[in-house]
Amino acid sequence: MKKLIIIMVVGFLFSACNKWLEEKPKQIAEFVFYNTAAEVETAVNAILLPLRKAREARMANYIATLECQSDWMVGRGSWEPLSLYQGLNDVNITRVSSLWDAFYVAIRNANLVILNTPSGTSISQQDKDKYLGEARFLRAYLYYQLVQNWGAIPLRTEENMNQRDLPRSSPDVIYELIVSDLLEAEVNLPATASVSGRPTKWAAKTLLAEMFLQLGRNEEAAMRAQEVIEQGGFSLVKINSVSDIQTKIFGPEISSSSEEIFALKYARIVEQGNYILWISNHPSTKLFTSEGVGAYAVHGDASNPNYVNWDDTDIRKGMWDRINYGNAPNALISSKYADPQAISQYGAGNDQPIYRYPDALLLYAEAAARSENAVSVAAMEALNKVHRRAYGHNPDATSEVDLDAADFTAETFIDRVIQERGYEFIYEGKRWLELKRTGKLDELIQYGKGKTVTEKHLLWPIPLSELNYNDAIDPVSDQNPGY
Repeated sequence: MKKLIIIMVVGFLFSACNKWLEEKPKQIAEFVFYNTAAEVETAVNAILLPLRKAREARMANYIATLECQSDWMVGRGSWEPLSLYQGLNDVNITRVSSLWDAFYVAIRNANLVILNTPSGTSISQQDKDKYLGEARFLRAYLYYQLVQNWGAIPLRTEENMNQRDLPRSSPDVIYELIVSDLLEAEVNLPATASVSGRPTKWAAKTLLAEMFLQLGRNEEAAMRAQEVIEQGGFSLVKINSVSDIQTKIFGPEISSSSEEIFALKYARIVEQGNYILWISNHPSTKLFTSEGVGAYAVHGDASNPNYVNWDDTDIRKGMWDRINYGNAPNALISSKYADPQAISQYGAGNDQPIYRYPDALLLYAEAAARSENAVSVAAMEALNKVHRRAYGHNPDATSEVDLDAADFTAETFIDRVIQERGYEFIYEGKRWLELKRTGKLDELIQYGKGKTVTEKHLLWPIPLSELNYNDAIDPVSDQNPGY
């Protein structure tokens, strides 16, 4: 069933773009192209094409890079320097530089939609609003990734996209654009996606909740997350085993689920699969392709206190398999993404979650505790829903594993939410950025890995491609510290 749906989605969302967008999107005559709903939709589809294309593996490499830096994971081979926190080597500088380029190509495509769609002559205002909402949501998401990893960056919008030389804008200015885009997106996006994988108002509200937490606007963050919880119609998928996690939440046959808020869609189609499985799996597990091919670049370690102190009866802990690498006998790999029938390293059918219902629940729990400086019944229930599900209980009914608000202060409750996120979002690319946002990075990296993070490792270097192109950025004085 998923294959049929995803073929339609890929054909409708992506394949139609390949013939003309993959090579030189800017050469389309803008004044004659953005006139119909179909044309604008095709242009919107091109926004994430630079990230989701299988062979370039930008999104998979981005997630793996973030995971290597977390308090849980250990990079291996060329990824190892990421886990040492002494700055990136040449291989990883090249890797993150390609991410910068992909993000900005995607932003360029979003800017084209935002610039040209209002002048469309054969498209309804309702469709204009919807596609502009999608473009603004995606641009906001892309800029949020850039500003978190590079700090001050050039702010390229529809108004200055033809200006070559742009100085770095401060994070505050970038955040201002992100919030502005999302406020428009949450109004104009539909509550239900016309096709699985398109952003909705709930995706915009979830990203807004995270953004407001980043900015310390905790009451607004709680409000947006609460709207997703109370009005979005989402629910946690019930599980009783590791197999349920692999098949019912992250499985290759799933076209959507009751907890999916926004995800990149993949399929067992040549060049349309999720590359993260090749990065994350080991051949001995047979979890990826019938031959068991895998790169095993990013893994945990059985001696990590996060793993040692994790309750053995938590079903999520069972996703970790012990692998003996010879020089790393305590290595662990996560079986979160499994597709033994993947047709190639670029052909796994598992979607890549960007936001799930647990995001909204845990964002709300943290934001409510911060804004109220207390642990409310609603905040405790939001955390308990995720916690109960992990033990196989009905997420919506009280259980013997429930956590009690009386046992927490606001501060210790927030710490417990952060811990729950560590269990829940492994291999989803969230942990490193969360540790930076919450100010827990030094403490939890030291706890999990016994490592000290150098200042230069907090941001990635401005790429040579940008320095060579953009004369408004000085290669010395404007470069991030340590590079």
